[in-house]
Amino acid sequence: MTLKTDLHTHTYHSDGFYAPENLVTKAHKRGIEVLSITDHDSMNGISEAIEIAKKFGIEIVPGVEISSDIRDTEVHILGYFVDPNNKELEHYLNFFREERHKRALRIVKKLNILGLNITIDDVLVFAKNSAIGRPHIAQALLAKGQVKSFFEAFYKYIGNHAPAYERKVHLSPQSAFKIINDAGGLSFIAHPGDIPEILIKELIDAGVDGIEVIHPSHSPAQVKFYRGIVNQYFLLESGGSDFHGGKREDDENLGKFCTTSKVVEAMKTRLVKDSA
Repeated sequence: MTLKTDLHTHTYHSDGFYAPENLVTKAHKRGIEVLSITDHDSMNGISEAIEIAKKFGIEIVPGVEISSDIRDTEVHILGYFVDPNNKELEHYLNFFREERHKRALRIVKKLNILGLNITIDDVLVFAKNSAIGRPHIAQALLAKGQVKSFFEAFYKYIGNHAPAYERKVHLSPQSAFKIINDAGGLSFIAHPGDIPEILIKELIDAGVDGIEVIHPSHSPAQVKFYRGIVNQYFLLESGGSDFHGGKREDDENLGKFCTTSKVVEAMKTRLVKDSA
């Protein structure tokens, strides 16, 4: 029997809307039986998710999402089955959460220069103790009446190439893969739809373990294409909704964009072989 599986979700420990408990409960209502929480630069929600998941019989796959880049193209790397207590990983995540805060300060400064009324404290109302991301800034702009919608904040001010955009500090893909692998996990290219094929090949050559095949941004043709790459290079595949909730208006994606527990079993098999 294969189980309904979502291997890409976010909580309020990064840029998601829901607490881990609420996310797991919502996933249960959507029929999801295997769930991975993959917050950006944070694994703070994993232990809470595991505890509430026991109530529903849901398996939690410990996950994280890390930013990287290759030839000026931003690439997100998903890590699965990583140990949240790994010291090197913990050091990395703490460092990059600090860098996210510094980046938010730079973005707020640019927004002020553009004439928008917003402070870092306005952003922290939404970020709280999580890893600060641009969605928190968009929420603050919307709450302050500086934009008419969450999405306007991105395309007009803080999206890629917009006037208040600021790059994150990134690891090289090789470093991201090593940190994930050293923490006992497997590394995957997240939502590769915007990554040129030649760069995907370079990431494969650099040692990535797999590719996220199923994602809301992927067309049926892309799903077929990425699954073909997975088979061609003997990689693993993953898939999920990339669910955030709240102003993202992506509620319908949870439970709709799923993979199966077979891909999780393949990951476990690979981990056993790698440790042998």
